[in-house]
Amino acid sequence: DTDTDTDTKLRNPMSNSFVKYEKHERTVTITLNRPEARNAINSPSDCDEFVQAIHTAQDDLGVSCIILTGAGKSFCAGGDLKGMKTRDGIGPLNTPDATRSNYKRGAQRLIQALWDCELPIIAAINGHAIGLGLDLACICDIRIASEEAKFGSTFIKVGIVPGDGGSWILPRAVGLAKASEMILTGEVIDSNEALQFGLISRITTQDQLLEKANSIASKVTDNPARTLRLSKRLLREGQQGRLSDALELSAAFQALAHETSDHAEAVDAFLEKRPPVFTGK
Repeated sequence: DTDTDTDTKLRNPMSNSFVKYEKHERTVTITLNRPEARNAINSPSDCDEFVQAIHTAQDDLGVSCIILTGAGKSFCAGGDLKGMKTRDGIGPLNTPDATRSNYKRGAQRLIQALWDCELPIIAAINGHAIGLGLDLACICDIRIASEEAKFGSTFIKVGIVPGDGGSWILPRAVGLAKASEMILTGEVIDSNEALQFGLISRITTQDQLLEKANSIASKVTDNPARTLRLSKRLLREGQQGRLSDALELSAAFQALAHETSDHAEAVDAFLEKRPPVFTGK
C-alpha cells in the first residue's frame, strides 16, 4: 500500500537503522533491527530512534496499535556490554554524575516513552529479552512470546542494579515475590515459566509469532480509535493511583467517549444488528 511504503521511507530512511518502522492499515510494527548484536541498545542515537518511532506512531491519528519485536533470534539483549566496558554507550561515563544523566536521557527515556504512549502496545517476543530488553517488553500492554523466548533481569550478574526502572516494572508484571527472585538471582526463565507467572499471555511458534501478534492487533484496531487511547490511559493510571482517582478519571473519560461519533455508531449498529463502521471521530 502506498501510504505504508511512504511512511516506512520517511520514518526509516536507512535500511541499517536500529529501528525499523512499518505501518500497515492501523497497526505500526517497530522492529529492533540489529540482529548481529542480539538487538542490544548501545548508543544515544539508538535511544533517539526508538523514542522517535514511538512518538511518530502516537502522533499519527491513523494508528491504533503498535507491535514491538526484534529482528533475528533475539527480542533485545538489553544494554551493550562493550559500551559499558569502554564507557561510551548508554551506561557508565567518566563520572557518577555523568552516568546518572546518561541513564536518564537514555534507557529511562525508552521506558518513559512506552509508558506515556497512548496506543496499545503488543510485545512480540521472538527470542531473548534480557535486562533492559525484558523491561521494555514488560512495559508493553500485551505480551506474547515464541517457544524459543528467554527472559532475564540479569543486571546483578554484571554487578549493577536495574537502572532503567525494572524494580518498579517487573513486580507489576509477575508480582513482587517472583520479581524479587528474578532480580536478586539473575536467573533466566523460559516461555513456559513466563506464562505460568503471567509475564506473557500466550506462547506460539517462532514462525507464527508475528501472525499471532497481528491477529491480536487486528482485534484491537477494529475498535473505536479515540476510545482505545482513553482506555489505555485508564489502564496505566489504574496501576498507580487510588480507586477514588480511577473512578474520577473514568467518569471524565466516559463523558468524552459518550460524545464521539463512534459511540453513536456502535449503539446504532448493535440495535440494528449490523457490523459497526468506525471513523475514529
